Amino acid sequence: MTNMRANATLAEKQPFVLTTVANGVATLNLNRPERFNPLSHLMIAAIQAELDAIASDPSVRVVILGAEGKGFCAGHDLKEMRAHSEEESWLQGLFDACSRMMIALTEIPQPVIARVHGIATAAGCQLVSMCDLAVAAETATFAMPGVNIGVFCSTPAVGVARNIGRKRAMEMLLTGEPIDAATALSWGLVNRVVPESRLAAEIGRFTDIILSRSSAAIRFGKQSFYSQIDSPIGAAYGVASKIMACNMLLEDAAEGIDAFLQKRPAIWRGK
Repeated sequence: MTNMRANATLAEKQPFVLTTVANGVATLNLNRPERFNPLSHLMIAAIQAELDAIASDPSVRVVILGAEGKGFCAGHDLKEMRAHSEEESWLQGLFDACSRMMIALTEIPQPVIARVHGIATAAGCQLVSMCDLAVAAETATFAMPGVNIGVFCSTPAVGVARNIGRKRAMEMLLTGEPIDAATALSWGLVNRVVPESRLAAEIGRFTDIILSRSSAAIRFGKQSFYSQIDSPIGAAYGVASKIMACNMLLEDAAEGIDAFLQKRPAIWRGK
């Protein structure tokens, strides 16, 4: 009880996530920089709460997920997990909550862009893999090093393997060795690698493009993508065809086609 009260008091003084919203862009920064922003139970809950709020806010068009301090995210809070290492139900609850939060990144209608600097290890690497886009600093490193401490990174592997393929994922999982940003780019874990001083500008380029598109079309498109991506091809086309037909009925679809045919800029209404 004492630890829970202490954690609650700390959260009030130092929020786990710092959130700003401006011009249609929500920026979420993980805010435990002194420990490389570990995904404790409270951190996971804080991220989930922010994603839930953003999902129902039509004024938010894009989400940037970054972090304070010298690194992005070191994964789960090992001290916290060790304190509960003999409590299976507590551990199951932690991983279930983390999995729900990871899936929420794909379920909210807005595109989510990871801004990665420093380390992104274990569940931190998973966090990058579950974002729609990722931009990394040249000095960023990525790893699933659980095997080094006797804990195989089984949950991080779910997202990472869906980005980089089986053999490369198993290399990271079995060796625990880190990969640099250039390797992460060539393997498909991130979209761009830039000097850290250019992270904001490169992410701004993505956000500007997204903001210039139809929010309704993006909402339908993101839903379609994640609904079909892991399905057999027949089922995937069934899902995509249904969603695309619904997309075509939108006011923005009619406006976009008319604007293209009339050689004029589209005026999006988000409907």
